[in-house]
Amino acid sequence: MITLYELKPRFQNWLRPVARGLHARAISANQVTVAALALAVAAAGVIAWWPTPATLLLLPPVLLIRMALNALDGMLAREFQQPTPLGAVLNELGDVLADAALYLPLVLIPGIPVAPVVALALLALLSEFCGVTATQIGASRRYDGPLGKSDRALLLGGIAVLLGCGVPAGFWLTVTLWVANGLLMLTCVNRLRVALREVKPCPSR
Repeated sequence: MITLYELKPRFQNWLRPVARGLHARAISANQVTVAALALAVAAAGVIAWWPTPATLLLLPPVLLIRMALNALDGMLAREFQQPTPLGAVLNELGDVLADAALYLPLVLIPGIPVAPVVALALLALLSEFCGVTATQIGASRRYDGPLGKSDRALLLGGIAVLLGCGVPAGFWLTVTLWVANGLLMLTCVNRLRVALREVKPCPSR
């Protein structure tokens, strides 16, 4: 399924001069990965401390910067020969921890339903786990949709803009979040299905 992940090469082309500048200043991919997580945690702390709809307007720029940092750490690792086992661990853990940090404080905002937000955080974690699990059976790391990391960021940013601009939370938000959870379950299934298809079955004996 087509997701925003398909636009990643074009996004990386825009960021390539930034990556070169970071490399010239001896900034490593791992440092960028940690910076992306720190940004998410800091934003989550602000929302948790001041849980108002207006505070949610902080999310769209934070999500955009986080997407840029996530692209940059991969570019630094691949294009400047910086891949390390620690970097792979930080990249995967950083993504799921940042997602949880950004999603869970939303339950403190008046009017936002708790159950679908918690489910969203758990299913986001599960979807990334399914993507990583593919490598354990000899397939490639899966990023299939329909609700990958970038798509979730776009959805969360859109919700944050609406709520921050004064649109009251209500039935529309509950429905949107549960639909997102359904799409995340489909994402998990798609990633596992494509991974299993990618791996050739062992010949019978």
